[in-house]
Amino acid sequence: MAFLKASDTISGQEGRAYATINGQTEEMFYVKTLEATVEKQKAEVKTLGRRGVQHKATGWSGSGSMTIFYTTSRFRELMLQYMQNGVDTYFDIEVTNEDPSSTIGKQTVTLKGVNLDSVIMASLDTEAEALEEEVSFTFEDVDMPVSFNLPK
Repeated sequence: MAFLKASDTISGQEGRAYATINGQTEEMFYVKTLEATVEKQKAEVKTLGRRGVQHKATGWSGSGSMTIFYTTSRFRELMLQYMQNGVDTYFDIEVTNEDPSSTIGKQTVTLKGVNLDSVIMASLDTEAEALEEEVSFTFEDVDMPVSFNLPK
């Protein structure tokens, strides 16, 4: 009987993220959590001879969020550029999961056309040990150049 070995699960700390903004790639060392989700859009279809409603996929929408340590001005600068000049920036985020203790190897996913929804422009918190901020975004496309292997 096959089973998943605990050593083949992926540690959430064993990863990297890079943003490519205006042609410049920078490591996103300040990311605490990042999650990107694709949601299918579906139409309801009624057909003769069937009382139930069927569903047909008609498209998809990508959105996500990341919690980051309040140590970069990059996203505030992008939002300020939009606020002051109307220039909206789309960029890519590449996320790699790679735990050296696992036999499944690594996976790399690139979120393309990332666009910020909201950014905290200023923050103070006397109770916080480290300031964090939540950044929500949408994305236009996804590529997965490297996939996990089957466990050995």
